[in-house]
Amino acid sequence: MATATPYPNAPDVSPDDYLVVGLATCFIKADGEVHQVKIIEPIPSAALEALVKGIPTSYEWACATSLGSVLVGTEPQLPDGFPPETQFCDDFDFRAIAAARTYRNHPEAQAHIPLGTTKTDFNYSTERKRVLNSERIVKTEDNVKQHAYTHQVL
Repeated sequence: MATATPYPNAPDVSPDDYLVVGLATCFIKADGEVHQVKIIEPIPSAALEALVKGIPTSYEWACATSLGSVLVGTEPQLPDGFPPETQFCDDFDFRAIAAARTYRNHPEAQAHIPLGTTKTDFNYSTERKRVLNSERIVKTEDNVKQHAYTHQVL
């Protein structure tokens, strides 16, 4: 008889796995205006390492929790302490499982935020706005002009 796993698409992770989720200030463009939104998203170990070194970030704060407390099956759960208007990032379940794997592979990153605690001393900045629904339109004028002999063997 096969045992049921809490995450059928990821049998290698468990609800007890360490995970960091952050509260990010992002922006959405609508009707020519930019609106601010609060987003909860998983933070992988490499990104957390960069954040604790002081790079500017859109994360106001982050908390260390377990995968099972924010993801029940494929349903995201808002942890205690997050504002009720907080929205989940796209593909939250996939990203949470992927981030939990990074902490399993780099357990030393768990020392930055002990389980059950919150870190608030990031270099929080919205100077460079994270626009979630922006489109990149590439135009011919964007091409870099090259010399005629750039690809020739001289």
